[in-house]
Amino acid sequence: MFAGVSAFPLTPVRDEELDEDALGLLVARAAEAGVDSVGVLGSTGNAPYLSVDERRRVVERAVLEAGDVPVLAGVGALRSTDVVALALDAADAGAAGMLLAPVSYHPLTEAEVLGLYEDVTSAVPLPLVVYENPRTTGVTFSDVLWRDVAALPHVVAVKSPGVPGGVQAAQARVAHLRSLVPSHVGVGASGDAVAVAALAAGADTWWSVLAGVAPGVAVRLARAVRTGDDELVAALTDALGPALDLITRRGGVRVAAALAEHRGFVDGPCLPRPLRGLDGAETATADAALAAAERL
Repeated sequence: MFAGVSAFPLTPVRDEELDEDALGLLVARAAEAGVDSVGVLGSTGNAPYLSVDERRRVVERAVLEAGDVPVLAGVGALRSTDVVALALDAADAGAAGMLLAPVSYHPLTEAEVLGLYEDVTSAVPLPLVVYENPRTTGVTFSDVLWRDVAALPHVVAVKSPGVPGGVQAAQARVAHLRSLVPSHVGVGASGDAVAVAALAAGADTWWSVLAGVAPGVAVRLARAVRTGDDELVAALTDALGPALDLITRRGGVRVAAALAEHRGFVDGPCLPRPLRGLDGAETATADAALAAAERL
């Protein structure tokens, strides 16, 4: 479930209010480009910056615009009771699944992380993608934690950062994760600069920031990987290199926001304060890289 390209669009704001129409455009573009799923309210979707009502509206609009494309909704929050409530809201809004990273203020122990997933899976019978994102949560999953969490009911996939070092390193990472989780649980990678290598190494899913703002390029790249078109894969990744480097250095949400504003998909500034996007030179670099990939 949720295999292929999963597009993660940003959640744009306008004058500090949720811009539902701009969100709808981003989701519709992704669905029309042929992504396999759409993930809202993840890290790129800025879930922690939104109210409960805004998060519900995001899921409802995404489901409306996505059509037959399944929508995955982020449900992370500090308290387990809030996570359960958000998950129930997502289910009521028509989400096909939920994405959960262990959000925290006080550092969580492994027992507390496991307890969070136990609470949610016992209360909400919605397919769950387990999200490891140490960059934003401070939580890195040990092998034991992966085994225990992935064995819980309703877990269908894991979303873990890709690893640098090319396809060989990615193969080792994907194989290791598969050894830790049940056979029915899909293994996917995030971090666009290295996730393509993971896809080439046999990962089931590319959880993609790029696909949220440039879905056509992302879908074409993923298909080239799947069909073994190494020449096109090399050309696309080389062209996208400067943009992927910016995603790694500056964060996917800033790059996605800058590109969406520059290309007129959203009105700027579209990030909730205090977040700020890229400067002019960085935006030009990202857009030029994307344009080069689109010409191939």
